[in-house]
Amino acid sequence: MEPAALERFPSPGRGSGLRTRRRLRPGELLYRAQPFAYIVSKEQLGGVCERCLRSRNEHLQRCSQCKVAKYCGKSCQKEAWLDHKQECRCLKSVEPNIPPDSVRLAGRIVFKLLRQSVCLSERLYSFSNLQSNIEQLSEEMKDGLRHLAQTLQLYLKTEIQDVSRLPPAIDFFQIFTKVMNPGCFLEPFWEFVGVQCWVRLFSVVDTVVTCNCFTISNGEMQDVGVGLYPSMSLLNHSCDPNCVIVFEGYQLLLRSVREIQIGEELTISYIESLVPTSERQKQLMRQYCFECDCPLCQDQEKDAEKLAGEEHAWKEVKDAVNEMRYPKSKEEWERILARCQNLLSSNMGRLPDTNIYQLKMLDCAMDACINLESWEEALYYGSRTLGPYRLYYPGFHPLRAVQLMRVGKLQYSQDMFPQALETLKQAYNIMKVTHGADHSLMQALMEIKEQCEAVMRTQ
Repeated sequence: MEPAALERFPSPGRGSGLRTRRRLRPGELLYRAQPFAYIVSKEQLGGVCERCLRSRNEHLQRCSQCKVAKYCGKSCQKEAWLDHKQECRCLKSVEPNIPPDSVRLAGRIVFKLLRQSVCLSERLYSFSNLQSNIEQLSEEMKDGLRHLAQTLQLYLKTEIQDVSRLPPAIDFFQIFTKVMNPGCFLEPFWEFVGVQCWVRLFSVVDTVVTCNCFTISNGEMQDVGVGLYPSMSLLNHSCDPNCVIVFEGYQLLLRSVREIQIGEELTISYIESLVPTSERQKQLMRQYCFECDCPLCQDQEKDAEKLAGEEHAWKEVKDAVNEMRYPKSKEEWERILARCQNLLSSNMGRLPDTNIYQLKMLDCAMDACINLESWEEALYYGSRTLGPYRLYYPGFHPLRAVQLMRVGKLQYSQDMFPQALETLKQAYNIMKVTHGADHSLMQALMEIKEQCEAVMRTQ
């Protein structure tokens, strides 16, 4: 859909919103956006290409100057140079330390503003239009943002010696209030800004909010980066939205997942809808300063099922899941799998798979088995997630589509061809709406589905 078919409008009680000028069917591509600025998250540095965000692992080529940025080839490195040129010198000046994600993204935004580059993702809403919640933040939160602004000034010192000479529109503090905050980038960086600064930031790290950034995910819905897409900041929240956002590399794709009438507001979910209503409300207030009154929040549907089982058991599982972060070696995956196996075994009969923390533990176990190439065990855990996924992600949801595809591939690897074909068909029926026929993940799904059909024809 052309941007002209979408329009900004005053959404009652929400400021501005985005709506359509014509009736929409499920699966329509409503908007394709390039980022104003984006970065690879610190946890993924070295694992994905800085330009296209696709994984190449050991085949990535490192920038010879800063030795931080990596690319899948000369073409991507050349295309990225305009965004990386000044950043490269800044990274080199602070080596061996790497600034937090928030500071690196803010740096790219500053350089973009200085270049006065035209960005297609500003067609409906520009960077200067972006709103912040600064008036609703406590002084402690504002103080945390000021520390980030000071960190940004230190990081950019090689390229910008005198910030007082910057145009008035480029205010480091205002950039952070519009775009990000400490709560979005949970990472220790005392090596870069000092222990005292980190202690002060940590006190507000879980309360200050991101206003307008999007977490960029890969085809399997795993976080790989953070980007700013100004026009898409017009989208308001619903826990039960009529649109979803998926990514193709760094491109953001907005697609409808329901029939939408002329003039109806387009909504997405800002947060994970899996958590209970009370937790969603707390998170929305903490991060975005509003309460959600969507039908899902009013009905509080499925909340009891989400926390079913013995409370002390799911709290133990919840703590364990929260401690598991970005393993990068076989040994770390083995430790995670052992922890998952132990908890899943000890909680048998005490927690149903519909308990959301039990479900997350099953996902962790499945991921660990896949990374350790234990395909049969991965299938066992993955199969147990399909019922809860169907319960909590009804209709067209990209997370359910990806999970079905993963399980279908595991069934195929175990020569379970009829079961695999049925699972892959279910994934296809959802993904054609959430991702579209041209998405690379959809094409990969079609390929494995056709292989499965070919094998079955020969049997």
